[in-house]
Amino acid sequence: MNPLRWWNESYKNDLFSSRIDTTKALAQAITASPSPPHSWVLVSGVACYKPSLTAEYTEDSDWMPFDLLSKLVKEWEASALLPESVTKITKQVVIRPGAVLGRDGGAMKQMLLPFWLGLGGTLGSGRQPFPWIHVSDLAGIIAHALQPPAGTPSSSPQVFNGVSPTLNTNYEFTKELGRVLRRPTIFPVPGFVMNALLGSERAVILTQGQKVVPKRTLETGFQYKYPDLTSALQEIVAS
Repeated sequence: MNPLRWWNESYKNDLFSSRIDTTKALAQAITASPSPPHSWVLVSGVACYKPSLTAEYTEDSDWMPFDLLSKLVKEWEASALLPESVTKITKQVVIRPGAVLGRDGGAMKQMLLPFWLGLGGTLGSGRQPFPWIHVSDLAGIIAHALQPPAGTPSSSPQVFNGVSPTLNTNYEFTKELGRVLRRPTIFPVPGFVMNALLGSERAVILTQGQKVVPKRTLETGFQYKYPDLTSALQEIVAS
C-alpha cells in the first residue's frame, strides 16, 4: 500500500510471479516428493469475492474473476493444485484471510501512527464492509488446517474464510480503534483522494469491501481468541 510505488505493469508482473511461481514450485516439489506432507496450506485472500454492501460470502459461494486482484487469487489458488495421485496422501487447504490485524506489521503498522496523532478517519463512505482477522487467529486457523486428515483427503482443496465471525464496516473499525486509543477520528479521507494517492485499482482495497462469513471455519470447531474488534484492538494496542 506504499503510495510512493505505483502499480505499473512491471509491479503487477512482480505481484503475480512472486506468488504464483513460488506456489507452483512448492506444489511441484510436493508432487515429486517420495514422502509428501499430509497437509498443504495456501493462504490467499478475500479479494476473490466481489465488493458489495449487501451480499454475504461463505466458502461455498461461487465467484469469477472481475478485476486484477480477483484474477490474482484465481491463478494463485490454481497454481497450488496437486495431481489426484498426490491428493490421496496430501490434504489441500486454502485459507482466504481478510485484513490481518497485528501490532508488528500489515495494515495496523501503517494505521497506528496517524491514529495516535488524532489524524484517523473513515476511508471513502465508511459504509463498506471490513473483513478482518487478528494475526493470532489466522495462525490458529493455519495450525488447525495442518492437522492430519481423518480419512482419505478430498481431491479438491478445503476452503476456509480466515475472517472474524463479526461483520464490521470501515466506520465501525475506525471508531473502535479511535475509542481504544482514546483519540478522535474526525478526518475522513474521501474516495477521490484515495484514488489520487493510490490509483483507482489499488484504492478499491480500502474504499470497497465484502461481507465474508467464516461458515466452514466455525463448523470445524475452531475457537477464536479475538472474535470481535474490541478484544482484538485492545490486545494490539496493549502489546
